[in-house]
Amino acid sequence: MLKIGITGGIGSGKSIVCRCFQLLGVPVYDSDARAKWVMQHDPELRQGLIATFGPETFDAAQNLNRTYLAQAVFHDATQLAKLNALVHPQVRKDFHRWLEAQAHAPYILKEAALMFESNAYTQVDHVLTVSAPKDLRISRTLLRDTHRTAADIDAIIAKQLPEEEKVSRAQFVLYNDDQQLVLEQVLRLHEAFLGLAGK
Repeated sequence: MLKIGITGGIGSGKSIVCRCFQLLGVPVYDSDARAKWVMQHDPELRQGLIATFGPETFDAAQNLNRTYLAQAVFHDATQLAKLNALVHPQVRKDFHRWLEAQAHAPYILKEAALMFESNAYTQVDHVLTVSAPKDLRISRTLLRDTHRTAADIDAIIAKQLPEEEKVSRAQFVLYNDDQQLVLEQVLRLHEAFLGLAGK
């Protein structure tokens, strides 16, 4: 089965692009959503998180305290590395289990914001980057995440791989810049991916 990774910086619109592919019947693995699920439900990972970050990692109802965890790692590269070392291996296992259930599909998409940073690109055959100008990404994110400021978003962008590098390291690029139609690009890519899958 052909595996396509899809990535893009915050506000690039990769989730919308994934929804377009899903409408075409393509299975999509959402790494970020699955990571949250695994952190909540995997007993081994829960124990590791509590041992590393303290009992506050989960609230009184035993739900993942994402706000606490985000504050613990956002400005501390060492703590972030510890979190990634705990979470990424479990998400890789979850992805492989999910793949087994998609055997009917000619190809799948694996969505990951940190495709290159987490080495998730090594699990896929090709990478598609969704690209958009920085000012447009900030304005989109402000509309979506009303609790964030432009400075917050700028800080997140600064921690992500530069846009130019995401584009240069990808085999395919979709431009979500409000200048080119996204659906037309998705349909072209769908045909290309079916061709690569031999369908």
